[in-house]
Amino acid sequence: MNIAVIPARGGSKRIPNKNIRLFAGKPLIAYSIEAAKNSQLFDDIVVSTDSDDIARVAKEYGASCVIERPATLAGDFTGTFPVVQHGIHQYQRLNGPVNYVCCIYATAPFLQADKLQEGYGRLLDEPDMHFAFSVTTFPFPIQRAITLKGKGVCAIQPEQMGKRSQDLVECYHDAGQFYWGTTNAWLTGKPTFAPTSIPVILPRYLVQDIDTPEDWQRAELMYRAYVSMDK
Repeated sequence: MNIAVIPARGGSKRIPNKNIRLFAGKPLIAYSIEAAKNSQLFDDIVVSTDSDDIARVAKEYGASCVIERPATLAGDFTGTFPVVQHGIHQYQRLNGPVNYVCCIYATAPFLQADKLQEGYGRLLDEPDMHFAFSVTTFPFPIQRAITLKGKGVCAIQPEQMGKRSQDLVECYHDAGQFYWGTTNAWLTGKPTFAPTSIPVILPRYLVQDIDTPEDWQRAELMYRAYVSMDK
């Protein structure tokens, strides 16, 4: 049995009601639920939330199970792992054992069903691996990063500044869309960013964090330019 767990708390500060605010015409969480449904990989799509409004919208758009998240797991500093672990425990208590769990963020309107399928397939093919999750490349060589110092700037790695871009190792970052894992890996707290995780590489035009109003505006513009025109 496979389940998706979508963490969606109701206390967003910088963008109030972020998870159910309309994004390009639909509640933001709807895109994650629909991608999970379209992948046809899940026996249940579980939303973990502390909000009645989010629970209602999630069910309206196809979530098959809503788990009430306790206040102790709904704070500003609560990490993803304990929320997913709670969701797994609650689900298994009522429905029996689960083999694979995919945590899908509620703020992933660019999520594609075929990437969920790719992550799951690769995890099945590599039984010694614990996770498979979305990554993308940095748009600029991170070896040339600078920081502010006094009235000027300072290179983080001065020895790299004179090198050609093509001679620097390409680097990736978490794309913040989905995290496939075995149930055991989730429940035992295996490290996500480790050699036992499989990277599912996404193009940069399908990746955008949505943490601030500026992020939201950029994401909607990107969605209309790159995604909606293909539908």
